[in-house]
Amino acid sequence: MNPNTFPTKGNLIIAKNSLKLAKQGYELMDKKRNILMRELMELINEAKNVQLEIDSTFSSAYLALQKANIEMGILNVSELSNTIPEENSIEIKQRSIMGTEIPLVEFNNSVSKPTYAFFQTKLSLDEATKRFVKVKELTIRLSMIENSAYRLATNINKTMKRANALKNITIPNYTTLMIEIQNALEEKEREEFTRLKVIKRRKTATQ
Repeated sequence: MNPNTFPTKGNLIIAKNSLKLAKQGYELMDKKRNILMRELMELINEAKNVQLEIDSTFSSAYLALQKANIEMGILNVSELSNTIPEENSIEIKQRSIMGTEIPLVEFNNSVSKPTYAFFQTKLSLDEATKRFVKVKELTIRLSMIENSAYRLATNINKTMKRANALKNITIPNYTTLMIEIQNALEEKEREEFTRLKVIKRRKTATQ
C-alpha cells in the first residue's frame, strides 16, 4: 500500500499540494496547446498562400522557358543552364516556439548577375531565370513552413495527451485521495471526541 494514502494530516497536505500542482500543470498545458494551435493555423494559412504563389510562378516560369527555347533553341538553352552554379548558400538554424524546435532556413536571396553573356541570349531567358529563382525561394520557404507545421502538430498531440492525463486521471485521483483522507481524519476526530466524552462521563460518575 502506498504510504502517501494513509489518512494522516501530513498526507492530506501532500495530496492538496499535489492536486494544486496538477491543476496548475493542466492550465499550463492547455495554454501551451492553444498557443501552438494558433501558430499551426497561421502556418497552414501561410503554406496555402505560398503554394498558390509557387503554382502561378511555376506556370509563368515555364511559359518564359518555352519562349526562350523557341527564340534561342532548346540545345542552346540547355547548354547555358549548365553555367548556373550549385546552390550552397542555404543554412538551416533552429528557433523555439513553446519548447518546439522548428527550422529557420536562411539563404542568399540577393539577385546575382547572370552566368551567361547577354549577347548570346534573349530577354525571355532572363525572365525564365528570374522566375525560376523565385520558385526556388518559394520552395525553400514552403519546405520550412511545412516542416515547422509538422513539428508543431507533433508537439500539440503530445501536449494534448499530457493535458488529458492530468485532467482525466491525475486530478481526479488526487481529488478522490484528498476527500478520502479528509473523511478518514474527520471520522477519527469524531471517534476521539466520543471517546473523550465517555471518559469524561465515567470520571464524573465516579466522583
